[in-house]
Amino acid sequence: MTQKAEVSDQFFLEKYGLSSHALESTLGRVLGKKIDYADLFFEYETSEFLSLEEGIVKKLSKDISQGVGVRAIAEEKTGYAYSDEITVDHLLSAAKTARYIADTGAEASPVHIQQPSTPASNLYPVKKAPIEVPSGEKVDLLREVDQIARAYDPRIKKVMASFSSELRTTLVVNSEGLAVTDVRPLMRLNVSCIAEEGDNRQSGSFGGGGRSAFDFFFEAAEGSDEKRYAQYALEAARQAILNLSAVDTPAGAMEVVLAPGWPGILLHEAIGHGLEADFNRKKTSAFSDKLGQRVASDLCTIIDDGTIPNRRGSLNCDDEGTPTSRTVLIENGILKNYLQDRLNAKLMGMPLTGNGRRESYAHSPMPRMTNTFMLSGDSTKDEILRSVKKGLYAVSFGGGQVDITSGKFVFSVSEAYLVENGKIGAPVKGATLIGNGPDILTKVTMVGNDMALDSGIGTCGKDGQSVPVGVGLPTIKISEMTVGGTSG
Repeated sequence: MTQKAEVSDQFFLEKYGLSSHALESTLGRVLGKKIDYADLFFEYETSEFLSLEEGIVKKLSKDISQGVGVRAIAEEKTGYAYSDEITVDHLLSAAKTARYIADTGAEASPVHIQQPSTPASNLYPVKKAPIEVPSGEKVDLLREVDQIARAYDPRIKKVMASFSSELRTTLVVNSEGLAVTDVRPLMRLNVSCIAEEGDNRQSGSFGGGGRSAFDFFFEAAEGSDEKRYAQYALEAARQAILNLSAVDTPAGAMEVVLAPGWPGILLHEAIGHGLEADFNRKKTSAFSDKLGQRVASDLCTIIDDGTIPNRRGSLNCDDEGTPTSRTVLIENGILKNYLQDRLNAKLMGMPLTGNGRRESYAHSPMPRMTNTFMLSGDSTKDEILRSVKKGLYAVSFGGGQVDITSGKFVFSVSEAYLVENGKIGAPVKGATLIGNGPDILTKVTMVGNDMALDSGIGTCGKDGQSVPVGVGLPTIKISEMTVGGTSG
């Protein structure tokens, strides 16, 4: 936020009457001979949510949240306490609690913090945050989306549209003297449609967003003459109508082709979580102790990149004040890195990657993904599809679940087609993909030259915390995968 960032350096110090001395005193209160590291995480967030159903505004809410979290680390042990009241007294109380949880030790140690500063780079230079746009303009946008979706086909009987936005200001101060602030805009537009034909009732959904200005939705979508908001409405309606003609999915082991973009959520869940450092330090990941080893086909190079401008999963710095980075996780099939936060990087003796993230001030940070994707290969989409004798082409995904230790996963597919002798056939319904993340990577036999990131809708859950993320994928072919279906 260009305008906001100019004043955010002193935002918390001025808004809550805090001084550098108070921050130093609080950190000093946490530190002792048995405490290795301490930090304070301040947060002030304004958020808004609007929803439209049947052309009527169903919900319009605005919220403000604020608070501070205090963390103390003693070797592998972490103490964490937080308060939604930002005062010197509450800071000191939280500091005492965090230290007590982590360990006990000598009295306060001196800490000297720098003048709070903004990150060196600004990945979201938005002059006017979406939340500052009048609510009436957002309602108008939702009504336009509603009309476009309904006009697509008379079988569209119900349209639901929603818009969410937030502006989050953070300040991280730690016992090493670091003090860094960030101002993070975020927005998302979502459209869901229900189509009916006799007793057949099907749904479709689409959406997008990111850390951009409200005007983002009024720009032309990539590869289209339609504005983004119109594309979202048309895509949701198209998917609902398509599913009316879907046939039952045959079950069994078969070739599977994943489309570019959002299907990268399978990569995120089935492989990405297993590359987070905490699981590997504790040796509970299927990828534990495999650095430098082959874990995938040599066609696979997987990246986590928190530095892509305006993306939903991007951050100027993580929630520990570390600049985000582009981390090569798997290169030509070889495991190169894990995603690190401060605690795990120190215990594992590895460099920071800028992946320490938390849902809010009420949560301690942990290693999390940002934007995770596979790089493009040399094949075209047509070449990949032509190579399939009998299989499934999965275009879009719904929900899924994964077991980090074993790597086993199950995903529901919201749009998919049968492929036979290289030709795309009928759409299918009720398809699920079942497999093992590390095993699937070894079965990638073709990688397309069309890598695409998702439209900006991803939210990742881990240990009860949710954070915004991005995913991406080129068209890829998996030689064999178990497909759960609705017919034998």
